Amino acid sequence: MFDRMLADRIRRRLAAFPAVALFGPRQCGKTTLARTLLPKASYFDLEQDRDRIRLDASWDDLLAAPGPLVLDEAQAHPPLFPRLRGAIDADRRRNGRFLLLGSVSPTLAAQVSESLAGRIATLELAPLSWTEVAEPGRSLDELWLRGGFPDALLAPTAEDWREWCSSYLGLLVHRDLLELGVEVKPPLLRRLLAMLAHGHGAWWNVARLASSLGVSRPTVDRYAAILEQAFLVRFLRPWSSNLGKRLRKRPKAFLRDPGLVHSLLGLSDLESLFGHPVVGASWEGFVVEELLRREEASASGARAWCFATSDGYEADLLLERADEVLPIEVKLTARPDQRDVGRFIRVVELLGAERGLLVCRGHEPWSAGPVDVVPVRELLAGPPTSLLG
Repeated sequence: MFDRMLADRIRRRLAAFPAVALFGPRQCGKTTLARTLLPKASYFDLEQDRDRIRLDASWDDLLAAPGPLVLDEAQAHPPLFPRLRGAIDADRRRNGRFLLLGSVSPTLAAQVSESLAGRIATLELAPLSWTEVAEPGRSLDELWLRGGFPDALLAPTAEDWREWCSSYLGLLVHRDLLELGVEVKPPLLRRLLAMLAHGHGAWWNVARLASSLGVSRPTVDRYAAILEQAFLVRFLRPWSSNLGKRLRKRPKAFLRDPGLVHSLLGLSDLESLFGHPVVGASWEGFVVEELLRREEASASGARAWCFATSDGYEADLLLERADEVLPIEVKLTARPDQRDVGRFIRVVELLGAERGLLVCRGHEPWSAGPVDVVPVRELLAGPPTSLLG
């Protein structure tokens, strides 16, 4: 059992809203967390005919009972949403009555926004992060290699891990998205996933992908949007401002779970990962995702961007809130050299930021002007707090 960073935020939302929707990819731990937070709640898995019938038959009795309802895989039962709206409006002073769990689809997102606007809070649960799994005997590199899906991380052997990842992607492509009402061609989606793994962390080039796949640009964009809605892909959009320099205008595309990246590339151990050209981008994406999960858990409200000028000055992650920006650069090395630090100081100056963070794999923090060089384990330690302060 893992203590999830989002648990306190869910409790606060349940205390303030009649309903809370917890979204996230399949098998990331939503059901386990819901049962932990609400052990006495009435639980219904709405993918099961039995539970849908039971919910319908006992609806009035359930509403009259004092305990909350956990409605798992809510996207599988669209008739639920008008009922929820009526139940909430009949007693708006009762909070914490419904916890909905689900994988995002266009249909589910539309139902939540149209039927339950103002009545429901939404949160996203990602796979496990280092803050949640750190313990004696477990290394950060193990999480990086295998990813944060609980069953993948805890697989007894490398072969079991490979089998789990292959099965997960197969079910996603051939069953899950189709059951969510998303029209896809499984072979095309699987090829796109493989290409995204090979180009992990690269600037999004829809024309190149469309040409390689033999489809139109709109088709690639539609499939990419589906993967984004399923929490498998993250697009870091470019930050822009009038800096007197030309800025890159394309987003960066990452597969959000490093284990799936490595599975698609056939990398099942650290030796093969360190010998593969994707290793630097994989590490960058892993650390960026870890930092963004901590920001989300801290409820900082920070917006996330990437940043790059046409002449090569970059920040892998830019956090922005109000008038404050914090550029962050991620390096695989344990000891960033003076050239790396000097170029990043220039990025901080270009942005007019007070400071910047250069994250590395070393053990000792140090500073150079406005740049703090910070060991990744130090940055990810402890309860989640915003890097913006």
